[in-house]
Amino acid sequence: MPRLRTTATGVLCQTALACLLLSLATTSLANDYPTEARVDYVLGCMASNGNDYLTMQKCACSIDVIAEHLSYDTYEQVETVLGMQDQRGELGVLFRTERGMQDQVDALRQAQADANLRCF
Repeated sequence: MPRLRTTATGVLCQTALACLLLSLATTSLANDYPTEARVDYVLGCMASNGNDYLTMQKCACSIDVIAEHLSYDTYEQVETVLGMQDQRGELGVLFRTERGMQDQVDALRQAQADANLRCF
C-alpha cells in the first residue's frame, strides 16, 4: 500500500480542495429555496418597485442575497410571523412580542438591507 507523503504541495492541494467543497456547500445551501418562493418574492418586489426588466433583475438578485443569509425554513417561518402580526387579539400580540420571533424578523430585515445595498 503506497504511503502518502506530506509535502507543501500536498497540503496546498488539500486546502484548495477543502475551500472548493466549502464554497459548493454554501452555494447549495443558498439554492434551497423552491422556485415558487423565489418567483413570489420577485413578483412582490416588482410590484413595489416597478414592473420593468431592470427591476426584475434587481429583485432576483435580492432574493438570492436573502437566500445566502437565511435558510428556506427560517425564511418561511419569518414570512408566517410577519403575516400573523396583523392578527387582532392575543394571537397577534404573541407574534408581535415573542422575542425569538422578533429575532428572526430582525435577521430577515438585516438580510434585506444587505440585499438592498448589493442589488439596488
